[in-house]
Amino acid sequence: MPHPSRAKAIAILGTGSDVGKSMITSGLCRLLYRAGFRVAPFKAQNMSLNSFVTPEGGEIGRAQALQAEACGIPPHVDMNPILLKPESDSRAQIIVQGKVFATREARAYFARSRDSELFQPVERSYNRLASQYEVMVIEGAGSAAEVNLRDRDLVNWPVVEMADAQVVLVGDIDRGGVFAQIIGTLDLITPEERDRVCGIVINKFRGDAALFADGVRFLTERTGIPVLGILPFLRDLALDQEDSLDVDIRRQVAFQRDYINLAVILLPHMSNFTDFNALAGEPDVALRYAATPEEAAGADAILLPGSKTTLADLAYLRGKGFESLLHGHVHRGGEVVGICGGYQMLGRRIADPDAVESGGSGEGLGLLQVTTVLMREKITEQVEGRALYLGGPAAPPVRGYLIHMGRTDRHGHRACFELQGKEPSPAGPRDVTERDDAWLDGAMSDDGLVWGTYIHGLFDEPLCRRAWLNRLRIRKGLPAADMALSQQVNRQRSGAMDRWADHVERHLDLAPILAFLRQGGTV
Repeated sequence: MPHPSRAKAIAILGTGSDVGKSMITSGLCRLLYRAGFRVAPFKAQNMSLNSFVTPEGGEIGRAQALQAEACGIPPHVDMNPILLKPESDSRAQIIVQGKVFATREARAYFARSRDSELFQPVERSYNRLASQYEVMVIEGAGSAAEVNLRDRDLVNWPVVEMADAQVVLVGDIDRGGVFAQIIGTLDLITPEERDRVCGIVINKFRGDAALFADGVRFLTERTGIPVLGILPFLRDLALDQEDSLDVDIRRQVAFQRDYINLAVILLPHMSNFTDFNALAGEPDVALRYAATPEEAAGADAILLPGSKTTLADLAYLRGKGFESLLHGHVHRGGEVVGICGGYQMLGRRIADPDAVESGGSGEGLGLLQVTTVLMREKITEQVEGRALYLGGPAAPPVRGYLIHMGRTDRHGHRACFELQGKEPSPAGPRDVTERDDAWLDGAMSDDGLVWGTYIHGLFDEPLCRRAWLNRLRIRKGLPAADMALSQQVNRQRSGAMDRWADHVERHLDLAPILAFLRQGGTV
């Protein structure tokens, strides 16, 4: 297959947010990869608290990391040059090409013109990728018809025009009003933009698709654009999706006597909820997201997730009555785990002297005798090592990534993990281990019932995950489960992308797109 100097491009734009653009992009990426194309994903600007750290230590949206996996390539910051991480309803931290650029109020951010300094890294990132790959699959953001932001748009039509891309428009039938979504979007864009739309996809369909045949005919006749297919819901898909649909579903999960029951406290600015997806996939686990103390009642272990605004979310947690629940849970022999911001909350005190988040300081939950100072420099790094908190020389391996702006002092607590390599700065006093090439992370109470870590993704490692679950099983009076159980979960997760791609291929007519990519011209 020829290797052109500049890639051809297909853009996946939507009629609104959460219509499934990320997943359709992932599925198309995998199908093109399987068809022999050298393909890469691109999303100029993403707004998400679910992020990932690339091998080079840059931060991007988790969805783009998944899309890179679909393409069979390592994730890179060029795939998501701008990442917005909300800190409140009107303020966000801006990540540009993997590193913190600034924190801006929404009014100030959207007041800049399209020609501002932020579109330059978008162009540079796209051009670098387009010179290395044959095909670019571009994901838009929000609606393709954001008329109030058109002169400041960095992610939809300016990128489509820059890439000279053909566009697939995605509508969400599950929300209702799909005809108005699609026709309204097409009526609001310019004639030149409409000419780029090569097909329509109806996503999240439930029921008998044959009953929508009249709808397909109506859309085709009304718009003059072919409907490429109707994509049904695919249940039990073990992929780290970016939106909160899985969180909403898991609020309804029922605890069971012979299962390990896990409650994840639902915080307003929860980050990286994908940390718990592998746990939720275990057949002996019932994992529920808890918005109230009552919803966490009956859990064997309670988990505090990461947070983009640790002090504010800690105040929210207290206001909801979770503090007394957590102390009572530990007093009764239950386990509490904190990851990243959740780890910081477990300590005695959190200080934010430089207003990295909201400024000020506050008392922590006091379940660990650690203190945290938030720092301006963000640590983003992939790590691996072994889980000391699971004990002994045969401590299981762990790997994951760090995304935090805090320095936490253990004040004599035992560490949870021994990690390889040099400890990143800022880190406070260095912890010396028996090896010169190792450093320590996290802290745990003397009885092991409370522990915290900065490592995201640690439960993705099957040996570490199963060792912890078996510890909970034995404490509950259940026999330890075979390690093969967790290894099977990981095999299912690794095959989920091909399962999703097969689903997309089965229900969408992609022949026109493939012909365009192979032969050129318009779809």
